[in-house]
This record gives sequence, structure tokens and C-alpha cells, in this order.
Amino acid sequence: MTSPAEKFAQASATRRHPHLAEFRGLHGFTLDPFQVEACQEVEAGRGVLVAAPTGSGKTIVGEFAVHLALATGRKCFYTTPIKALSNQKFHDLVERYGADRVGLLTGDSTVNGEAPVVVMTTEVLRNMLYAGSRTLDGLGYVVMDEVHYLADRFRGAVWEEVIIGLPESVSVVSLSATVSNAEEFGDWLSEVRGSTTTIVEERRPVPLHQHVLVGRKMFPLFEDDAAESAPGSGNEAVRVNRQLESMARQDWQLDRARKGGGRGRPPKGHRRPQSRHRTPSRVEVVEKLEAEGLLPAIVFVFSRAGCAAAVQQLLDARVMLTTPDERREIEDRVDEACAHLPDEDLHVLGFHELREGLGRGVAAHHAGMLPAFKEVVEQLFSDGLVKVVFATETLALGINMPARSVVIERLTKWNGEAHVNVTPGEYTQLTGRAGRRGIDVEGHGVVLWQPQLDPKQVAGLASTRTYPLNSSFRPSYNMAVNLVDQMGRRPARELLEQSFAQFQADRAVVGMVRQIRKADDALEGYREAAQCHLGDFLEYARLRRELGEIESSGARQRKADRRQDAVASMARLRTGDVINVPGGKFAGLAVVLDPGVVGAAEAPRPLVLTASRHSRRLGPVDFPVPVEPITRMRIPKSFNARNAQARRDLASSLRSRAEGLRWQTDTPYRPDRPTERVTDERTDPRVAELRAALKAHPCHACPDREAHARWAERYTKLERDTEQQRRRIEQRTNTVARQFDRVCDVLDELGYLDGDTVTPDGRRLQRLYSELDLLVSECLRRGVWDGLDPAQLAAVLSGLTFESRKDDPPAPRFPDRTTLDVSEEMALLCTDLQALERQHRVKFLSTPDFGFAETAAAWVGGASLDDVLRTTGMAAGDFVRAMKQLIDLVAQVADAAGPGPLRTTARQSLDGLRRGVVSYSSLSG
Repeated sequence: MTSPAEKFAQASATRRHPHLAEFRGLHGFTLDPFQVEACQEVEAGRGVLVAAPTGSGKTIVGEFAVHLALATGRKCFYTTPIKALSNQKFHDLVERYGADRVGLLTGDSTVNGEAPVVVMTTEVLRNMLYAGSRTLDGLGYVVMDEVHYLADRFRGAVWEEVIIGLPESVSVVSLSATVSNAEEFGDWLSEVRGSTTTIVEERRPVPLHQHVLVGRKMFPLFEDDAAESAPGSGNEAVRVNRQLESMARQDWQLDRARKGGGRGRPPKGHRRPQSRHRTPSRVEVVEKLEAEGLLPAIVFVFSRAGCAAAVQQLLDARVMLTTPDERREIEDRVDEACAHLPDEDLHVLGFHELREGLGRGVAAHHAGMLPAFKEVVEQLFSDGLVKVVFATETLALGINMPARSVVIERLTKWNGEAHVNVTPGEYTQLTGRAGRRGIDVEGHGVVLWQPQLDPKQVAGLASTRTYPLNSSFRPSYNMAVNLVDQMGRRPARELLEQSFAQFQADRAVVGMVRQIRKADDALEGYREAAQCHLGDFLEYARLRRELGEIESSGARQRKADRRQDAVASMARLRTGDVINVPGGKFAGLAVVLDPGVVGAAEAPRPLVLTASRHSRRLGPVDFPVPVEPITRMRIPKSFNARNAQARRDLASSLRSRAEGLRWQTDTPYRPDRPTERVTDERTDPRVAELRAALKAHPCHACPDREAHARWAERYTKLERDTEQQRRRIEQRTNTVARQFDRVCDVLDELGYLDGDTVTPDGRRLQRLYSELDLLVSECLRRGVWDGLDPAQLAAVLSGLTFESRKDDPPAPRFPDRTTLDVSEEMALLCTDLQALERQHRVKFLSTPDFGFAETAAAWVGGASLDDVLRTTGMAAGDFVRAMKQLIDLVAQVADAAGPGPLRTTARQSLDGLRRGVVSYSSLSG
């Protein structure tokens, strides 16, 4: 029963936060303390940063901002990093608030865009800010879901652009995964947005238990596994399961025995031992999870092919995880969800296999799938009809698909270049799906036993729940012209100094300044220790140091001159020259068989035959001093250096030829002999001045001169290091602003900017948001695409959006000679722009990739999906995604080209691209 004091507290909270009280009444569950605190801050008019684990319910705070906007007559934009998340959130909000009050903007989808609540991708909001869109009028709240995406190397800058560029009147609600530097990020938000409260929730709402599955047996990862031993509970020091450690040692010993005690191959007749611990099959994994009541489950397989193979393995084993009633409902919903797809495309898309698997409660989920297929898998899984999903790690990026358990097949993955270990942050993100709030009392993370598995490594991943959030912000060409147009160059520069990137750099500078202060104190101590009663010893030490540097520089220059002379002498050698090789392993008498002169940029590598019958190609290391021919001899045309007899005969002739000649040098080269001192006074008059000044200095006669010199040397070294630290601080301060200056210098040189004025060409660049924005703009300016037909235009523009998979890049193929010529012109233009970037020390442009050109042209020309996928070998999802990226760029080109034939062609190209499965995927990708 509620006490009078509790009733009074509730009444007071309702009076202070009436909108929150109303919002809480809409939910059938009690809000957690961190959710209540965050919502109260939002209602009080402050911004919030909520950093909490996956599945903790932080989106409740974003939904409260939506509720507050509608209740107070203002607008709310709900931004997400990916279109699939936007689509999901759009459907959720429409269900709650009605289709008339919720809109969607994702670049290729526009639904009720002037609604008071609009869900959008973050890029759309960034573009609206730059364009000064009237849709921003009346905006009161912006929810930035998955704001930790600002660490993304390719797209992260967009989040900072939005946070910095939003009007001060807008309250920003930032929702982040758990990051270790949330307070730092919150401090930056307060600095650029005004009052912002950081709320960090470490506790998972559903406890997570960690297991290792060995064969058909499940072992807890930690001893005495219980809710209080789950990572994040404050009891991470629990011991790793001793049985798992023992099994790991046994496997290590067996592996060592198999290798013959670590000394190479096992002895002859030695049988390879069989491990008692094996990796369970995928069928066994699912059967074990079902038996333990741990379904539904997500099994993370770091390979698309692996996901498809896993589903097929379960189908082949006739695994059935659904009831007849569930199967009928699944099949009806799949048929309804895919009814819009053309019948002729269903077979090539793998629809029937998908339907069969879903009917049995099994599915795959990866980026290569058709968006419509992924969406139906997500809906059926969320509704509890699909029991097991084999997924790649892309599923962990925001899609709301919680499960009772999560299985990770391996702790290594292929990143396109190499096999790398899963990081603690990735492990946390993956296992964070386990445990459905309000449904499960606990979640379960399961790692499959693999040869060489280290339980302590797994424990380390499971116990490290946070990772740092680091800015990836850098000013781009499009950003520069938009900011200069809005406010001028100097204010834009000052605005960019507010970026999180600069904030983090300046924070690091604080520690460096502290080090410099300590160094200054130490310098003062060294100065006192180096004092001499006869005079200023530091002045004397500087004279000694300057003299030493000049002498060392002279020695280095003499060495460089000698090497240059030696290389030049090698270049003068001719076939038949008899020489004395001055150094190296083959020093001594030799005859040149081939001068080995390859070019001006490289040192010669002469092939010689020595008097001891060795045929070797020599290099600069063998010629530390110049070499001159002693005499010459004829090399037989039939001579073959690989023939031992021929070498013996020629070596004998060489020795006979050299007999009686005075070819031995009087002072042979001795690499161990110190270089004799050469008086530098003749070449550098400063040497004589310094030597005289040293002798005349009063400290020169000090009996403690060398003791003082040691302290002076320490002083000098620390002074030099401290100066380098000061330079590093100078380099870190205003780094973003300096990069903005370089970007503007490039734009000035190309005529996009003229001081604070954006030129007509610059205004075109303002409308281009491609990663290769400058290259697109230059192609438009130079008319590179004029005269192309719609299919040809799509082909060449695909080179600016398509990115081949690193492990299987397709060879560029073009539909005709015209597109090949245009692609070559684009590549040359890109090379010129990259050279200009190097001059100004920036790097944005990558080389166009035309691996999709023929496919794009064929699709615009009306080719069937079956023909396109069979020709390219692409997965349907990859094809649709590549098409959508191309459509975005073609639409930008149509907009930026202005009235004329190119705009008409681009629009015709868009009509050809938006058909079939591509047009049906507008709300699913």
C-alpha cells in the first residue's frame, strides 16, 4: 500500500512534470529511474545524453520527446543512422500517434514530410540545415538515435554537423550505446548546445549469463554463474570456469603432441590424437537451445554464405521449430509481405526457399538479402514466430530484434583484408540482443567451442562492456561551400572549432601542457646544476653543440658525396671491365659481365664474376668508395654464368690477365677504420670562428668543465623535447579549422569560392552530397557527361557510388566504347584533383570503381532481374542497395545540372532505374 509520503511525492512530481505523468500513463510498465530522470530533464527544457546498454529501453526517452512536441504544439525530428531503422521507427510511431501526425524522409522515401513528427536519416536533416528548409520552422526537439555513429569513419561527420548546426532553440535528445567516455561527450554537448545532462545507465534490465557450448554440453563461462556475476553488475572479478580452462589446456597439450612436442612434424607412424572437445554442428546448436528453452535465438555467423548454408543444413536435417498453426500464419504473412514482387522474379530471388525456411521457424538475415525479405524476417522474429535467425554482424547495428539467447560461432571475422578478433565493443553489441525486456527474466550469450579457444579471452570480452567514442569529423568540400555561403569563412572556421574532434584534441592538450610545466621545473634544476663560477656554461655548451653539429653535418655530407661518387663510378662500368670490388662479401678482383644499369632513379646492380669463380649481382653496399677499371678483357659470346666450367675458365683468364698489374690499392677500404678528421675550416668559415670562441670562453679553463657539460647536455635534450611538445600542441590546436582552410584553398583554386563569396559553380557543389562531391561537380562543369543517353549516364555515374567487395572485386565492363572513353576521362580528372589535394595536404577523393557500370546500363535498358543477377553474381540485396545509392546520385546530378539536356537525361535514367524490385524496396532499405 502506498504511504502518504509516497503519495505526496507522486503528486509533487506530477505537478512539476505533467507531460511525463501523462506519458507514463500510456505505458503498461513502470519506467526505470534513468528513464524517468532523462524525461524530467527533457521536460525541464534541457538536452540529454543517455548512454545505456542495448535493450535497456533508452528509446523511451526519444519517444517522450515526440510526446512532448505533440503536447506543446512543436515539431520533433527523430533521426536514425540507417534507412531500415527509420522505417521501423516510422511504423512504431504511426501505430501510436496515427498516420496523419507522423512522416518519413529517407532520401528515397517521402511520406507526409510536413507532419509534426518526422522520422529521417541523419543525412536528410543535415541537408535540410544547409538548404535552410522551411520544414525546420517550429522545430522544438531532435532525437539523435544511435548517436555513437559519429565515430563511423565514413559517415560520422554528419552527426557533428547536425549537432553544431541546429538552432539554439532546439533541444537535442542523444541516445547512445554504452561508451567509456560518455561524460566527455556530454561535456562537449553542453559546450555547443547549452545545458545538457549526461545520464549513464550501466545496468542491463535483463541479466546476461555467459556460456560456452562444447559438443552437446553447455558450460557457464564463469564459476558460480548467477545474475550477480554478469558483467556490468560490479562483480566482474569472478573466476573463469575451471573446467573450461582445463579443457583448453588439454587441447593445447594434444595440439603440441600432434606437432611432435613443438619440434616440427610428428614422428613417423605417430597417429594424430583426437580431441575430446569438439565444435557442435549448427543442427546440434539449435537442438540444444530448444531443449534448454533458449529460443528464440540469433546465431551470429560472420559470413553471408555461412548464414545461407546454416539455414540449408537445418532444412536438410528436417528441423521443425513451429506448430502447424504458426506455419500457416507465417506463410500467409510472407505471401502478403511479398505480394508486390513480380512473379517472374520470385524464383531468382530465392522466395520459395525463404518461405520454406520461415515456415519451419528458421531464417537468415544479412545485407545481401532483398530488403523486403529482411523486413519480413525481422517482423516474424520480433513476433516470436521465427525461432532461429542466422545473421551477420550488421543485424547488431540498431535493428530492434531482441532474442532470448545469442550465439557467436567464432571470435574472429574476416574484415575484407584479414582475419581479426572480435573487439570487446563488438562482443557487447552482439550479445546485447540477448534478453527481451518484459518477456525474459534473463538473457544468454553462448560462444561455441573452437580449437585453441581461450576461455580467459572470452571472459575478457564479456567483462569489458564499454569502448571509447572518438570523433571522425573532418570538413568536406560540400560542407565548406555550404558553411561559407551561410555565414562567411571566418565564422564558419570558428564554428568548426566547436566540433567534438577539436574538443577531444584540446582535452589531450591539457595533459601535454601539464608535462611541459613539469619539464620547465626540471630545466630550472638542470640550469642550476650546470652553473660555472667562471661564466655562462650554457652559452659555452651551445658553442660546443653548434661546432659538433657542423662537423657531423660535414661528415654526413662527405659520406653522401662519396656514395654519390661511388654510384656514378658504377654507372660508368662496361662489360669486360676488370675491377677491384672495394667492400662486401665478394671484395676483391672481379670482371663485369653485365653493368646492370636500369635507370636514372636506381643505382646500378652490376653482375660480376670474381676471381674465386662466384657469379653475383652487386649493389651499392659493395661499393662504399668509387671504383675504376684496372684493365679490360673480352667476355666470350657463348659465356653462360650458370655453367660451372665456363665460370672456372673465365676466372682463370681473369687471374692471368691481372697478374703483374699493380691493381692492389695502397690503402684498401677498411669499413672498421674510423673516418679521418678532415679540417672543415676550409669549407665552412664558421668552424674556425666557433673553435676560437670556445678557446676564448672563460668556462673553457674550468677544471669541472666535463661535469658541467653533462648537466648542460641533459638540459639541452630536455629543452629540445619540450620544444617538440610545444610544437605538437600548436599542431593539435585548431586542427579542424586548419583543415577547413586547406579545403577552402582547394575550392579557391578551382573557382568554387572567391573569399567569402560562393561562385555559381560553388552553388552547384552545395547540392552534391556524394563522397566524391568535387569530382561530380568538376564533371558537370566540364561537360564530361553531355551527350550520353540514360543507360550510359547510369553506367558512368555508378563508378562514383559503387564499391567492390575487397575479397572479390569484379573487373570493370562497359556497355559500349562511349562509356569506356568517358570513364577514362573521369579517372584522369580524378587523378588531377587528387594531385591538387596533395598540394594542399587534404585527402578526400578515391578512384572511381566501374565494376557496376555494365549492370547499371543493362538495368536501365530493361534487362530482367534474372539476367542481371546471373551475369553479375551479386546477391539481390547488394544489387538493390547499389541501385539505391546510384539513384541518390543521379537525382543529385539532375538537380545540380540545371535546365537542359543533361537534366532530362538524368530524369529518364531515374525512370529506368526505379523499376521492379528496386522500386518495391523504397520503404524497406
